[in-house]
Amino acid sequence: MQWIEKIAEDYAERFTTKLDDSLQKIYDDTLANHEHAHMMSSDVQGKFLEFISKLLQPKYILEIGTFTGFSAICLAKGLQENGELHTIELREDDANTAWKNISLAGMHSKIHLHAGDAREIVKALNYNWDLVFIDADKTSYITYYEEVLKRLNSRGWILADNVLFHGQVFDEKIDNKSAIAIAQFNDHVLKDKRTEQVLLTIRDGLLLIKKKQG
Repeated sequence: MQWIEKIAEDYAERFTTKLDDSLQKIYDDTLANHEHAHMMSSDVQGKFLEFISKLLQPKYILEIGTFTGFSAICLAKGLQENGELHTIELREDDANTAWKNISLAGMHSKIHLHAGDAREIVKALNYNWDLVFIDADKTSYITYYEEVLKRLNSRGWILADNVLFHGQVFDEKIDNKSAIAIAQFNDHVLKDKRTEQVLLTIRDGLLLIKKKQG
């Protein structure tokens, strides 16, 4: 199912500010050399992540799912001067590639890369998060959400990626394990009285979530 017309995506890319040189190189290298390059945020989505971070000016960012480091670098551009971004990657090869890319972008002093199981690492990171980006294994999204919500600042934000899951969440009968998990996650957040959210149709869908005030 083509859930977003390519003509619309191409138009959005045309009218979005281009990536800086180091990010463009990382983006192009991932597309050219990684067999799962579709897992990377698009250039338009990367610029959106950068804008959100610059608007919020967070001190502490958590990213669950580093891949090759593209989205972490985009998010880190909005950090406060003394801010930190902690990013978690399960696959060792991707973690190694990500660290090379993070160093290439000159972000090695701001970004802390953790290799291993995010479900355990998130619990061990003792920070109050201003911004969280979830883009890892879909079957654990609810687990990640509940864990980070405990340490989300009162004015903090969560961004969850792939919430349209290639359009499969639209199907009357969903038979893909990850798509089922995403549909359940979307429903879980919708019913959560602690938060409010808006679903954005950027690329594969982004769910922007904040705690309710008062």
